[in-house]
Amino acid sequence: MRQRHTSQDDPRAHEFEAYVAGAGTRLLHTATLLTAEPPEANPHARRLLTLALAHTYASWDRLHGADPYAHTRRYLATRFVNSAWHRRGGLLRPRTRLEGPLARLSPQERLVLVLRLHEGVAEEQTAALLGVSAERVRAVLHRAMTAVLRPPPGPAPAVGGVEAVPS
Repeated sequence: MRQRHTSQDDPRAHEFEAYVAGAGTRLLHTATLLTAEPPEANPHARRLLTLALAHTYASWDRLHGADPYAHTRRYLATRFVNSAWHRRGGLLRPRTRLEGPLARLSPQERLVLVLRLHEGVAEEQTAALLGVSAERVRAVLHRAMTAVLRPPPGPAPAVGGVEAVPS
């Protein structure tokens, strides 16, 4: 009969717990940026992170000195892309309100912007992850930055304390 091991006896589990304690918050922030959910209500980001961490834990012994953060981030990004692709037009459109400046970006634009600017992933690595050229990554990043830095104009402000009447 096989003896069951508990996580208290498993050094692998201790290593993984230490990894999650150190990297979990940043990875959750990354997932939240990808999904463009509000930080206080981000069920899709939490699900993405849970799946990525489960995958990392399952692969823990095979990492052999490789960076577990990069492994988890790669899986998180891949899972996000696949979810967005299968739902055609965005991961969260029907059920969740998107918030903030990243909400108006496409899933690909959000992914490129988050990987390049927030995570500091090199252009070539981002291109390899997405299966596109480095020039394409550069173009998507430029388009995303333009959309974030120069949002479309909103309604004109009221003049002299008189509110505008919607037409």
